[in-house]
Amino acid sequence: MLPQSRSTPDLHDSATPGTDAGRHHPGLIVAVFVVASCGLAYELIAGALASYLLGESVLRFSTIIGTYLFAMGVGSHLSKYVDEKALLARFIDIELMVGLLGGLSACALFLIYAWAGSPFRVSLYALVLLIGVLVGMEIPLVMRLLHQRKQAFEALVSRVLTFDYLGALAVSLLFPLVFAPLLGLARTAVVFGLLNAGIGLWLTHRYRAELPQARALKLRGLLVLAVLLAALAWAQKLTDAAEAGLYGDSVVHRETTPFQRIVLTRWQDDTRLYLNGNLQFSTRDEHRYHEALVHPALAALPQARRVLVLGGGDGLAVREVLKYPQIEQVTLIELDPAMTRLFRDTDALAALNAHALRDPRVTTVNADAAQWLETAAGPGWDLIIADFPDPSHYALGKLYAVPMYRLMARHLAPGGLIVVQSTSPWYAPRAYWCVDATLREAGLHTAPYHASVPSFGDWGFLIAGREAGYRPPSALPAGLRHLDARTLAQMFDFPPDMRAPAVEPNRLNTQMLVHYFEEDWSRQMR
Repeated sequence: MLPQSRSTPDLHDSATPGTDAGRHHPGLIVAVFVVASCGLAYELIAGALASYLLGESVLRFSTIIGTYLFAMGVGSHLSKYVDEKALLARFIDIELMVGLLGGLSACALFLIYAWAGSPFRVSLYALVLLIGVLVGMEIPLVMRLLHQRKQAFEALVSRVLTFDYLGALAVSLLFPLVFAPLLGLARTAVVFGLLNAGIGLWLTHRYRAELPQARALKLRGLLVLAVLLAALAWAQKLTDAAEAGLYGDSVVHRETTPFQRIVLTRWQDDTRLYLNGNLQFSTRDEHRYHEALVHPALAALPQARRVLVLGGGDGLAVREVLKYPQIEQVTLIELDPAMTRLFRDTDALAALNAHALRDPRVTTVNADAAQWLETAAGPGWDLIIADFPDPSHYALGKLYAVPMYRLMARHLAPGGLIVVQSTSPWYAPRAYWCVDATLREAGLHTAPYHASVPSFGDWGFLIAGREAGYRPPSALPAGLRHLDARTLAQMFDFPPDMRAPAVEPNRLNTQMLVHYFEEDWSRQMR
């Protein structure tokens, strides 16, 4: 807790110069811990919201962090202009303002994005800047308060910074593992806002004797607390309404996991899956995507018995694989257990994949695909299907890098093939052909092809293997809705305006694919 004024008898004698007075201020240490936790939480929430609503982007996340840190620097500078006689009152005011702005930030941004659209980016960075300035003032003011009370400088700096960093560590672990999955972003922001407001109210009560405007501060604090409690009660309804406006169709399932935001919508006979705001499939045309992903490679492998699917936790690719009666074993590696659980145990969703994830031939493993491949043993796979999300940031870009493809190649059986979903050769040509160049850099021969998927446009895939000479198969399983021998053969033809540009392979130390992807898709948005 913050000490009383120098004229207060119970602390005056213990807080003398040169002593480790910090041990007499446990409440202050708690305050430092809390404000550090809240400050980092608002930064993480802003970054996560930008990723969910605008798509994953290295540049976007980096600029949010940079803006926030810059704003904290500005706040630290501005703190020196706070009157020495009003430090405690201004610190309480700042806690209340941070609590109000930070606590309501996620709800406000959700609503702005859903209902206002274009002002979202301006609002996002304005809020980041404003909250950052206020957060940047907190620690300097705490240190000045302690210095006012004659705490030794060495103890002042070491204790404040120690608990500042500990608070940041705590929230960096709890945010993705506890708060975001259990509460969602909107309610998580409100909870941290309540913590800031609670610190302000507690300090007002504890030191009311030395605060000339204690009553006014208390009333402001109670008002902020009431607004935040109302926001906590209504946050889910507000975000539900915002998501309904955002997606247009009725939201039938929403879930925040440690890995992503899962949203399912439905309109008439069309069910759609969104991950972090990005469309993954529409039931009206997903058969085109998944038939194109699986059959050009698997129909060319009559000897295939074992298939490995990386990603594709919705089970739709597995459904296509199981159309081949000779298949004896399918192993699905999906990072997020919520995805496989949802599409295995929810009857309406399991029906979309023909209950493929319940088939006794299918083994589901929830793990990081690269880590699993590094430790997997046993005979090679006849077909490896890489159905990863688009390489929109470095964590995904590594799954499209040379080492990953070399790792896949080591797990191929003789004559086996790899097939990779590879974004759009029309909308993102450099990204698409970068995947091709990366597979060839890994020592594989490639066969590029593309298919029309109305929900996405012209979409690209790549077949790769150790041996050259792939030929599109003429025989396909019965019951396909889009592919036949003629359509399949046409998929390997690229017209002159879709020829490969000069690109570099995607290596881990450069991640050129992520840069190509961002630049290609940004060009489409202009």
